[in-house]
Amino acid sequence: MNPQEIDNYRKAGNIAKQVKKYAKQLAEPGSSLLGIAEKIEAKILELGGKCAFPVNLCIDDIAAHYTPSSDDKTTAEGLLKIDIGVHINGAIADTAFSIDLSNLEENKKLIEASEKALEEGIKTIREGIELWKIGKAIQDKIESYQFSPIRNLCGHSLAEFQIHAGTTIPNCNNSSSNIIKPGAYAIEPFATSGHGIVYDGKPSGIYRLEARKAIRDPVARKILDFVEQEYKTLPFCSRWIVNKFGPRSLLALHLLEQDEILHQYPQLIEKSHSKVAQSENTVILVNNTIEVIT
Repeated sequence: MNPQEIDNYRKAGNIAKQVKKYAKQLAEPGSSLLGIAEKIEAKILELGGKCAFPVNLCIDDIAAHYTPSSDDKTTAEGLLKIDIGVHINGAIADTAFSIDLSNLEENKKLIEASEKALEEGIKTIREGIELWKIGKAIQDKIESYQFSPIRNLCGHSLAEFQIHAGTTIPNCNNSSSNIIKPGAYAIEPFATSGHGIVYDGKPSGIYRLEARKAIRDPVARKILDFVEQEYKTLPFCSRWIVNKFGPRSLLALHLLEQDEILHQYPQLIEKSHSKVAQSENTVILVNNTIEVIT
């Protein structure tokens, strides 16, 4: 990374820290998930950043990829995970935390397990370390709480306008001998009282641009042009598109997905429908020094 890229990561991280603090004030039992998401995303823009992806608000056994639709009536409850992404010129800060809205001991323990695992993962990471060692540190900490890591979810390297940039940071000992190189990484432990595996659930309404192809529908063409210019390869959601183009855009999104121009992410659900806690921070590794930017 050159000095300008490093500066952009730091700016994105600083905004993400402020937004995370703001988001913690919004999450109250019975509050609208739609309202929470819109306020968080507005705060990112207000502070001079852009959304690297739609705010994820996942309850209980939904581990990832739930963002409210434009008419969503779901309210906050249970074990709520809030995942926030900010970018400055494509440099991404990705951070997440969990909140117990039910005042349950198990929820509190799951949150503590994921937070302590995050600390262990960050303490372990350094230039040249094998990936399995990071995963083992995360797994050992979560298992010390008698919980399981989600084995098929992982942290990831970050690059310009890319959230998953090629390197995966395991949440368990996966025996990978690949090593950490200088760059930006999101460390992202998930702790659960269940099996520790997620499966693909319902469509999430979160999309990414997969390929540029010709499409006949004029509304779909207009949306495709907008997506390519505004989001590039970053995820976006139906809510954002409906807010800009109106309800007709939902059909256009369907056509774009049908033609494999857009990919829609599924919600990720814990296999045994047990609760999941998530903690995440972004680090940059430069000159063999780790800096937590979120």
